[in-house]
Amino acid sequence: MPTEGHLCAIQAIAEWITASRITTGYLFRKFASGDRIAEANQPLTSERFLELFRNNLLDIGVDPSSYGTHSFQRGGCQYLHIECRWPLRRICEWGGWSLEFTNLTIVKYLISHNNNATEPREHFFNPDRSPSVKCPHCGRSCPCA
Repeated sequence: MPTEGHLCAIQAIAEWITASRITTGYLFRKFASGDRIAEANQPLTSERFLELFRNNLLDIGVDPSSYGTHSFQRGGCQYLHIECRWPLRRICEWGGWSLEFTNLTIVKYLISHNNNATEPREHFFNPDRSPSVKCPHCGRSCPCA
């Protein structure tokens, strides 16, 4: 996804290494007071990451109760399927999931109880509707688009 630099994990890690100035040890470390990276080479735990992530959601006015660390996998799958038009088989190969589709693990990542429809159902086959312009920030048609 060369045109989507903000989604490139390699670019993000390179920027993190530059910003954090970490040259050895754990790449994601505990934080000290004042949101500074701890000097000690101790890993950031998944519990602490989840706490920080949920605090970020609260900061932007989003109820964090429906989100966890799997939200990143879910968001990645939804992005690849909806925006990049990847077929389910390719997403399963990318995610390391079964290609047998017997328990449909992939569906849990593509559909969530907190998804919002991007357009009303009655518009699906309406030939007279105006083309929707999706906001690059929220993915919906909105005043900021």
